[in-house]
Parts: sequence; C-alpha cells; structure tokens
Amino acid sequence: MALLTSKSFAPSQGSLAMNMPSLFFIKTLLYPVSIVALLIGSFMYWKTPLSGISFLLVVVVLIASIHVMDTVRLYREERRFPWLRSFLDILLRWLLILAVLWLIFDQSGFDYLVFEPAIQTWAVATPVMLFLLQVAVRFLLPYFFNHGCKKRKAVIVGLDARSLQLVKNCRADQFSDFDFLGFFENRNLERVPQPAGEKILGATKMLPDFVRRHGVHVVFIALPMAQQPHVMALLDAMRDSTVSIYFVPDLFITDLIQARFDRVGNVPVVAVCETPFYGLRSIPKRLSDIIISLLILIPLIPVLILIALGVKLSSPGPVLFKQRRYGLNGEEIRIYKFRSMTVCDNGNIIKQATRNDTRITRFGGFLRKTSLDELPQFINVLQGRMSIVGPRPHAVAHNELYRQLIKGYMIRHKVKPGITGWAQVNGLRGETDSLDKMAARIEYDLDYLRSWSMGLDLQIIMRTVGVVLGDQNAY
Repeated sequence: MALLTSKSFAPSQGSLAMNMPSLFFIKTLLYPVSIVALLIGSFMYWKTPLSGISFLLVVVVLIASIHVMDTVRLYREERRFPWLRSFLDILLRWLLILAVLWLIFDQSGFDYLVFEPAIQTWAVATPVMLFLLQVAVRFLLPYFFNHGCKKRKAVIVGLDARSLQLVKNCRADQFSDFDFLGFFENRNLERVPQPAGEKILGATKMLPDFVRRHGVHVVFIALPMAQQPHVMALLDAMRDSTVSIYFVPDLFITDLIQARFDRVGNVPVVAVCETPFYGLRSIPKRLSDIIISLLILIPLIPVLILIALGVKLSSPGPVLFKQRRYGLNGEEIRIYKFRSMTVCDNGNIIKQATRNDTRITRFGGFLRKTSLDELPQFINVLQGRMSIVGPRPHAVAHNELYRQLIKGYMIRHKVKPGITGWAQVNGLRGETDSLDKMAARIEYDLDYLRSWSMGLDLQIIMRTVGVVLGDQNAY
C-alpha cells in the first residue's frame, strides 16, 4: 500500500514520476546526457582529439551533472515559477558544476584545459541549451502525455477537504492519468454534503464489489487515522483484486515541512518535518556558500580593514561584536558583526535597535544602514555556522520568548541561519516591534523551508542587493 497526500511527499510532482517511469527517466538523465553530448560535440567542432583525459572529463561531467541537475524544475507551472527563475536555477547549478570541474583541473594539473576553445564554447552554450530543452519539455510533454497515456479509473473512500483537494489538484495537473469516478462514504449518506460536480457512489461496504464490476484501477483511502480498524477491513476485502491502493493520511493537522515518504532501517516512514538539505541536496548548498563567501570576502579585504579602523576610532570597545544565537538544530553558536553600538547586549534581556536609538554610534548607523556591519558573518558561513541564505538568526533571549508565543517558531532552525532570507526581501527587515511582525517573518521563514531550491537562493541574493540599496527600514 502506498502513502500519499495531496501535498506530495517527494519532488516527483504527484502522478508524474509515479505513473510514467519514462518521465522519471527523462527528468533524471535528460540534462546530464545533453550536457555530455554537447561537450563531445564541442570537441568534434573544434577538432580537439578525444584523448584519455577527455574521456575522463566526460565521466566526471556526467556524474556531477546527475547529482547537481536532478532537481531542476522541468514540470513546475509557469504561473508559480516564471521562466526567469527557472533559467537562474539552471544557471546557478551550472556554475556549481563548473566550479567543481575547475577545482579538479587545478588540483590535477590539467588547468590548461580551461583555456581550450572547445571547453569555453561548451561552458557558455550549455546553460542556453538546457533552458531551451526545458522550454521544449514543458510544451511537448503534455501533448505526448495526453495522447499516449490511458487514464486509470480511481475512486476515493472518504469525503472531506483533503480528498476534494486531491481530486482538484489531479484534475488541474496536465500530467495526471487519473479518471476520478466518485467517492465512497462510511457515514450516513443523507448526512454527507453533496459537493458540486462530484458523485457519491455509495457506502464503503459497496466498494469491493464496485471495484470488481467497474474495473477500478486505483483506490484512495482518505479516512481519519482513528478509523484504522475500518481501514484494515477495507484492505482485507480488496485482497482478491488487483487494484492499487493509496492511503491519504490526515496530516493537515500539522504544518508539513519537506514532507516525504522514506525508509529507515528498511521500515516505511513518513517524514512530516525535515530539513530541505538532506542527503546530496546539502552539497550544492554548501559549495555555493563557500564560493560566494570567498568571492565577496577576498576583494573586500581593504574595505574590511577600513571599517575595522572606523569602528575602533568612532567609539571605545572591540571591533567585532560576538553574539550568542541559535543555529542549526537549535544549537548555540556565536556570530560576528562589526560593532555599531556603544553597548552590546548579549544576555537574557535584549533590547532591539530602534529608530534614533541613542546606543548606535554615528559610524555604526552608517554600517547598519548599508548592512556593512553584517560582512563578518561571511566568516561564519565559511566556518559552517551560517549560510548565505536562510532565516535570520535572532538573539537567544528573543528565541526563548517567541518560541512560546508563535506556533512552529523553532522549525526555522531546521536549517542554518542566513545572512539574508526570504522574509528580509519581502519587507520584513529591521525591528520586529510587534508579535504580528515576528509571526509574519516566521511564516516567510517556514515558506522558505517548504519551497527551497538553488534558484530561490539566487533570487533572494539578487533581491537583497536591491533591498539593501533602497530599504528605509534598517537602523
């Protein structure tokens, strides 16, 4: 028996990978194979001999591409994920692959290959080709899918909001191959509201006979977990049929964060709340953190020295302010900032900075306004304590206060805190002087955990530049 919710437990987009293995094959290998084919074609175009190192390069590129490109959005709706964001997603992943290859070249002594015309042509042409492939797949797959896929008859046991949402989502999904016939109910049918456009086929005791007589392929059981004995009786009654059965657990009672179906010790489990960076997904995130931090810190070394002198000359005290914050999994970390105040609160009572705060020095006000006081946090990123993008870390005292007032507050610590975040680029930067403002910030933080991608990270980084230059809420 499979497990399913109307919010899919995996990035397979519901019926897409589940019902058409060929589409899963395309999603897994289309980009890597195309990248390798373009590399070989570039070698042939420039008449570059295919030596042993060339074949080794092809193997390394194929392996790196499979791991980095496997979650590119091939099938997301354009309404939610515009083409620009999709292209940025592809571009960032491609830059990560090139960074890995450059490190390999540099350490192995084959760095001269970087200057080969074939490699340079391939490096520039690949992201363009991948985006054009995405456009083609996005428009052509629905045509082939709808003309070559036989619909599977499906019924649902249990009529409620989640089962209706399941039907709605599948009918809206152009790749879904389910033909929903109607619902079965174990309640008194006279008391069950008749939803518009839907059929109530009868009581659940009639289900086994209906499945056999009408050739039903799939049964979704959307009964509450409290009705386990009734569910088990239904399963026993359908053991002599070939129908596929999916259980739709009533998990809407909790906030699903990166929910998915998995196996632990060969035992099926459902992850309800998990970090987005499980398994190999943590590698591109960490690599991008390191690369971006180095690209920012190294050129800015003279600026960092000047800021340090400015802090030291503007008021007595240390250059860096070290504050205790909660990091990944709620573990305490220390983060660095250029000191911008005459007093540095770091205890159990923290007073947030306010507009015209007398504790802020004149030079500190400039640093806070331009966010230059945050630059030392790139050192925290290199240490592995923080990330470029993630929920902003709050003072320990604030964490202890708000975790009691805001539901799901501590879930934001399933990822490393960030220098910038989804909340900050959506107008929630600066002082949170009310519970409503903090609750709104937390909702954006949790939304980031639900929908994380490398493309989203890149979007946040680009929007942060505009926010820092034009925001009037920082002080």
